[in-house]
Amino acid sequence: MKKSDGILLACILMVTFLSCKETEQKSTADTALSLTQYVDPLIGSGFHGHVFVGASVPFGAVQLGPTQLSEGWDWCSGYHYSDSVIIGFSHTHLSGTGIGDLGDVLLMPVTGDTKLTKGTPQAIESGYASLFSHADEKVTPGYYSVKLKRYNIEVALTASERVGFHKYIFPKGEDAKVLVDLKEGIGWDGAYETSLEKVNDTTFTGHRFSKGWAEDQHLYFAIIVSSPATQLELFDDEQKSVQGISATGKKTKGVLHFGSAFDKPLLVKVGISPVSTANALQNIEAEIPHWNFDNTVKEADASWNKELNKVQIKASEERLKKFYTALYHTMIAPSVFNDHNGDYRGTDKKIYHDTTFTNLTTFSLWDTYRAAHSLFTIVQPERVDNMVNSMLKIYEQQGKLPIWHLIGNETNTMPGNSAFPVIADAYLKGFRGFDGALALKAMKTSVLRDERGLKYVREQGYIPADAETETVAKGMEYSIDDWCAAQLAQALGSQEEYIYFNKRSQNYKYYFDSTTHFVRGRISDTKWRTPFSPFAARHMKDDFSEGNSWQYTWLVPHDVEGLIKLMGGEQAFLKKLDSLFVVKGDMGEEASNDITGLIGQYAHGNEPSHHIPYLYAYAGQPWKTAEKVRYILDSLYTVKPDGLCGNEDVGQMSAWYVLSSLGFYPVNPANGRYIFGSPLMDEAVINLPGAKKFTITVKNNSDQNIYIQKITFNGKPYTKTYLQYSDIMNGGDMIIEMGSKPGSQWGIDKADWAFSSLK
Repeated sequence: MKKSDGILLACILMVTFLSCKETEQKSTADTALSLTQYVDPLIGSGFHGHVFVGASVPFGAVQLGPTQLSEGWDWCSGYHYSDSVIIGFSHTHLSGTGIGDLGDVLLMPVTGDTKLTKGTPQAIESGYASLFSHADEKVTPGYYSVKLKRYNIEVALTASERVGFHKYIFPKGEDAKVLVDLKEGIGWDGAYETSLEKVNDTTFTGHRFSKGWAEDQHLYFAIIVSSPATQLELFDDEQKSVQGISATGKKTKGVLHFGSAFDKPLLVKVGISPVSTANALQNIEAEIPHWNFDNTVKEADASWNKELNKVQIKASEERLKKFYTALYHTMIAPSVFNDHNGDYRGTDKKIYHDTTFTNLTTFSLWDTYRAAHSLFTIVQPERVDNMVNSMLKIYEQQGKLPIWHLIGNETNTMPGNSAFPVIADAYLKGFRGFDGALALKAMKTSVLRDERGLKYVREQGYIPADAETETVAKGMEYSIDDWCAAQLAQALGSQEEYIYFNKRSQNYKYYFDSTTHFVRGRISDTKWRTPFSPFAARHMKDDFSEGNSWQYTWLVPHDVEGLIKLMGGEQAFLKKLDSLFVVKGDMGEEASNDITGLIGQYAHGNEPSHHIPYLYAYAGQPWKTAEKVRYILDSLYTVKPDGLCGNEDVGQMSAWYVLSSLGFYPVNPANGRYIFGSPLMDEAVINLPGAKKFTITVKNNSDQNIYIQKITFNGKPYTKTYLQYSDIMNGGDMIIEMGSKPGSQWGIDKADWAFSSLK
């Protein structure tokens, strides 16, 4: 070979290599990757995570999974990793809440003698419950399988939006049966009317009405089996046999028999509806008209992959697992609450037909307004209008915006009017698929009610500590909510409402004691509640909600500058903020179990603390935000079953991780500004509508290099400590350079500090 030929060949090889490299990089961002492989739904199923374990699709009405024998606070989802006994597989579950409910329509495949009670922890064999082993479990997005040891039955589950799909493999020669238990629910849930009816040998319908956390729940269902049942036994009150083809009672149960010669997999489709059994049947026909179980598994996996691919990252295997599991957890709820034909049951119990939007429920707003809904505006923009319209329909039906809405019921759980930030944030970010004027009217109507301390807010500006409980928590949350309402009013040109709500947004100052520099309960204009300790916490008995004064003093994300002024200036503010993360004190025996993930008195396991590490950026010390955020990301989230340091709270705990690991977080829930922290991922691509992309490249990133040194955005220096929502959604390329010591220039000038106002 001639030297010139060798040079030519080398050039060709180099061009080919670069071309392949470019294609490889392009495919990473432009094609769907198999990201469900990095999701472990068992993360958060231990400790106090309370996550749902089972099969579902993103935001689906059905969460089909195992329900366990044990009960209590750590079984709010029906499943805890420490347990080894299953009583069946039910079609609705909560994920990460502090109260248990749902657990509707429990099916349990069994063999042998028919037992109608679930058994007890002391005598499992007295009922139909079965032991299982985690070694026999497989859980991936949209799929769950397990072996029931007692019966040697293999169970596999998958789901569509409104249909649960079961597959049972019975041991040969055993009498195959499926128990339908309409009594059993989770946590507070208790059935008050149930029914089961045989339509034909393969179709069975019924309903389950129950009371629980959600006071009046109506669920209708249809069961279709792949092989004819040879017999249906019906029971009421657990032991009383019912003759005929239908039964109605408080504790209806049925046993479907398939005989001892049954030697093939039994497939079972269960459609649910808030409206009727006819709609439940239609939901099955619309969503899973076939018997191809494996194909449904693939479709569920594909639907999860589609959503997960909206953010593609480059990181270590462990961080990939943390990130995509967290992103998965943010998409279990809010859940669909209508039928395929557009029917749904309103909060007023009336039936509505509306195909112009998808009605949703499971709004854990006190938790999710802080970051989960802000994340949705980036990665789920096509669903935001549906969420807001669902809230506005709830307002029209119950006379106020939702507080904590569940299955067509207002639970009134947690302080605040936390729908306000979600709705205002959406409108201010440009979402126009809902009526802004109606939203503002709904906010004003909601605050004019006399419940939940609102009468005192109107008359005095604060809620007297001797008038009701959790007064400081309510007052601080109302101030945030009113600020958000004020911004919506201003955007709509409603000056009178802007002045009204803006004044109310300053009410947090009533609770700030200038002598102690803590917020605390106020009895009157001249008297504080005594005795007072900033450490003390008495669950549902004092002035705070799942927290203490150390944690609630910082709950002013809408006016950090005002809080800094109350503290005595930036240095005093920073000194006290430093103290929060190191101070030790006894919260007392009556403190809420939700106060977990403590760093000093900072409680990452509970939502009121989530914005606090980012407050340093408002006072010129962004490197301290980096230190705190990176520690939390690496230490308080793991890939083990106890990998969450507190309740998942319907996606908020995971939303914090998703956003913070990308490098930014929304302190103010409605000003469209995301504060930089310490990006964990080496590369990230956020795939946006209209084929736009927002790419983040993090250079020199490591466990030691946690501090931002400089940022360039679209090739230009970027010195601000925050990022605007519009910057993300317009797409662009951001390069962040990291170092082992705080940067000497980036984010230091006061003009670059984060700030609270809208503009």
